[in-house]
Amino acid sequence: MNVYHFKKGTEICNYSYSSKILSIRLNRQRLVVCLEESIYIHNIKDMKLLKTILDTPPNTTGLCALSINHANSYLAYPGSATSGEIALYDGNTLKTACTIPAHDGPLAALAFNSTGSKLASASEKGTVIRVFSIPGGQKLYEFRRGMKRYVNISSLVFSMDSQFLCASSNTETVHVFKLEHLTDSRPEEPPTWSGYMGKMFQAATNYLPAQVSGMMNQDRAFATVRLNVSGQRNICALSTIQKLPRLLVTTSDGHLYIYNLDPQDGGECVLIKKHSLLGSGKMEEDKENDLRPPLPQSYAATVARQSTVPSTSTMPGYSEDGGALRGEVIPEHEFATGPVCLDDENEFPPIILCRGGQPGKAKRS
Repeated sequence: MNVYHFKKGTEICNYSYSSKILSIRLNRQRLVVCLEESIYIHNIKDMKLLKTILDTPPNTTGLCALSINHANSYLAYPGSATSGEIALYDGNTLKTACTIPAHDGPLAALAFNSTGSKLASASEKGTVIRVFSIPGGQKLYEFRRGMKRYVNISSLVFSMDSQFLCASSNTETVHVFKLEHLTDSRPEEPPTWSGYMGKMFQAATNYLPAQVSGMMNQDRAFATVRLNVSGQRNICALSTIQKLPRLLVTTSDGHLYIYNLDPQDGGECVLIKKHSLLGSGKMEEDKENDLRPPLPQSYAATVARQSTVPSTSTMPGYSEDGGALRGEVIPEHEFATGPVCLDDENEFPPIILCRGGQPGKAKRS
């Protein structure tokens, strides 16, 4: 693993591991490296190895999730290879928080909300999505994605305000669920035939098997998107653009779709723009729903123009178990409370180039 300072174009450190790296997660406090049967936790400030979780259940896909809120650096990973048990680990105290029996089958997707107070999960069947409180592990919500077919959940993400949860799979449908609890404080509706039948149906669920009644009580999708293709891996994001909620979907064929999301009524999301991420494809859009004028040159392109790169011959390095080799540790700094501003150099501690990281002894869990 090589860690680089993207804006300076320099290498911070590098590490070698005993087997293939399957996934990497990080926030402003911790960096997590997931192997098939072990997990390494590093301190972001000096890249020192803090903990090695050994003998984890076989995790061939590198499934894990780390809260982006550094104050709640919770790490979630499969606690079993045969069932949907979630192991929750506190990355700050370096202790196990709890285990959550989330699903009957093996896990396929995990995602924290922005504050690290909720965790969403889905199994390999992909029919049911559950949301749990953190760190207690109590089930808060249960959503049914579908019943007719099993799917591979490829993306599971909360909105920043934790009001919505989006799930996408290898099918053509993207589901958006609304996280709200219905209360019984609503005014009494006038008696109608449909209302009477609805109350009878609800009462009848008390006499049905638990598995059947539970299925009837699961919430359905609040909003949906129908893609033109299926069978492709895609990644979703819920964002606010020009003070309006948007759903972004990126597909493996190199396209980015932007949809309007109605926060009140939900329903079918309206496509407003389509970008080609590969080559110089033209942008398609709904003329009545423009987002904003073209953006200036990208951040990556701006960095690429930098012509000076610090020399690598005079820079000290970091060891895996001792931080800075020469006792030079990155100074303490205040963590940002808002989004990371990549253009603000003060958002990051002063990091110098270092090379030749040496493997050290790992702590056993």
